[in-house]
Amino acid sequence: MDAGLLVLRVVAGLLVAGHGVQKVSFRLGGHGLAGGTEEFRHDGFRGGRLTAVAAGAGQIGSGLFLTAGLLTPLAAMAAMGVMTVAGTVKRPQGLWVQNDGYEYPLVLVVVSAALALTGPGRWSLDHALGLAPWPVWVALAAIVTGPVSGLLTRQVLHRAPTAPQGTTAPEGKSHAQPVD
Repeated sequence: MDAGLLVLRVVAGLLVAGHGVQKVSFRLGGHGLAGGTEEFRHDGFRGGRLTAVAAGAGQIGSGLFLTAGLLTPLAAMAAMGVMTVAGTVKRPQGLWVQNDGYEYPLVLVVVSAALALTGPGRWSLDHALGLAPWPVWVALAAIVTGPVSGLLTRQVLHRAPTAPQGTTAPEGKSHAQPVD
């Protein structure tokens, strides 16, 4: 079981971290911080550069902590939060990844939740530091807080779509794009 948890942590953790690296650099096929910023703006987020840095840092940090099995419930919570946001972006395309759907973010959310519940295993920093096993209530709190924080983040940072130039907004509302 410990070997299985190690493999699961390393693969899922490095994928989450790699996803973050792409947001803020040219590594792993990323388009640099400017590209990450543009991606968030295109996906309907306000905050631009700060949003890209925060998301990238959250993914890199949570992924590396999951990989190491360090503070596993908190790492899982953060990974679930950022991947829940990614899932909300992809939701309109449906489930399947070949249609740019939310399948991949969903798998990472579920794997993170499973790691929060099972713990990181014996071959982890949590175990080496005497932090494991974590109480069940900590895992359950992480499993609820992660996705809820992602949904709240999406709600807070979402900006209303703007109408094309030359159209009138209903009820006298402006279509000016918010400043990031």
